[in-house]
Amino acid sequence: MLPVFISFNIQYSLFNIRYSTNPLPMPLKKNTADAPASLTRAEEEVMQILWQVEKGMIHDLLDKFPEPKPAYNTVSTIVRILEQKGFVGHKAYGRTHEYFPLISKQDYTKSSFRGFMTNYFGNSYKSLASFFASDGKLTIKELEEIQKTIDMEIRKQKEEKQ
Repeated sequence: MLPVFISFNIQYSLFNIRYSTNPLPMPLKKNTADAPASLTRAEEEVMQILWQVEKGMIHDLLDKFPEPKPAYNTVSTIVRILEQKGFVGHKAYGRTHEYFPLISKQDYTKSSFRGFMTNYFGNSYKSLASFFASDGKLTIKELEEIQKTIDMEIRKQKEEKQ
């Protein structure tokens, strides 16, 4: 009877190994809200690096941090939190994991900016433009470039309506 028990455990163990090394990424977790959850400063720093490297192990991410580098366990914990929030997925290779972003930098930027606009400018682009224009920190050249971009967008939208 003992050999059967050992054989079963070996088969079960091999099944777990096969299951954990599935080459397909974990499915994207759906957020209940329209926009993804906001990130802390540390989470955003890890995401910036992950967007840069596109995929990698924790040690790959650590290599990209400036000095003084955070502890391995700190980065690992932040990555696991990002997984729970639905920002990061992983592929398992035995006990090692390769992490990759589930949300693009562009999508996160759009979502963050929408939140910024809502929280600070009441969803008014006019208020945003007025704030920057009257701040006094934009050069004439920058203001002219902004005006040129706006003029081009106005022309484009008028042409689309016709």
